[in-house]
Amino acid sequence: MTANHLPLLPDKQPSQKASTPELGLVCITLDKQVRFRTKTRTHYLQLGWEQRESALREIYQHNLQRLDTALSFCKDHQIRLYRMSSGLFPLSDLEDEIGANLLEEMSAELAKIGKKSQVLGIRIVLHPDQYVVLSSDSADVVQTSIKILNRHARTMDLLGLPQSPWALMNIHGGKSQRLEQLVEVISQLPGTIKNRLTFENDEYAYSASEILAVCQQAGVPMVFDAHHHICHENLDSYDHPSVAAMFYAARTTWANPDWQLVHISNGETAFNDRKHSDLITTMPSVYHQAPWIEVEAKHKEAAIAYLRSWWLIDNNHK
Repeated sequence: MTANHLPLLPDKQPSQKASTPELGLVCITLDKQVRFRTKTRTHYLQLGWEQRESALREIYQHNLQRLDTALSFCKDHQIRLYRMSSGLFPLSDLEDEIGANLLEEMSAELAKIGKKSQVLGIRIVLHPDQYVVLSSDSADVVQTSIKILNRHARTMDLLGLPQSPWALMNIHGGKSQRLEQLVEVISQLPGTIKNRLTFENDEYAYSASEILAVCQQAGVPMVFDAHHHICHENLDSYDHPSVAAMFYAARTTWANPDWQLVHISNGETAFNDRKHSDLITTMPSVYHQAPWIEVEAKHKEAAIAYLRSWWLIDNNHK
């Protein structure tokens, strides 16, 4: 995207934010305090019915305890945004419904954890895995994707999280050049999914301007990722005019701009490298205006601490 092809912005852009952006932890911690267990589908299907139930019960209880630990970790480190692992309750969407039934049995425990997040003021969000492709050519893939989203939505309901973008489920556009089909699928989603759904631009299939169009037409918020944007457009700076333009354009898709969420990562070996670096050493200037930022760096909480040591200090002096 060149400076001559920027999205149309509202007549009045938001004023400089007085508050400090909240930096979010993604799934696990560097120090191994927060880790989750899983089980492969292949091994699971080799088990008998009772063995399946026993195996999943043990994993779910372990992972729920680790979710509790994650919230405590966030509290101790003054982190108010946490991306819950999409694999928190593995195989809970299978047709045998063993996992789904176990989660219903554990509803009181789930509700307790969700209540803890509310008491601590920690925002919980989710990024379903890459198998969720609502724009697929295959009707079966689309239905499987909706099934996965339904399962995540039910889990979030059991946690007592609101059916709104505050507790968002963020996905990518999927198969390229299917904007109209994607918007149509979104329009038919149940409210438990659609009310939480957000879309993020990526490096390959959907540029920031394309995913913005999807969000505008479907009436869902856009999560802007500056690094995906510079990779897609082959830019050499986070301060290219299109970065700020897309940030502000994405903000217009949020009914509550104070809930706007953005992502940041840096390239591992070069600025445009798609692989994530250990720490964040370069930030878009416009992100000083962001209320919520997910930090997608390999060193997790250390990356957050490092950003606080230089970038947030810079923000507070603006």
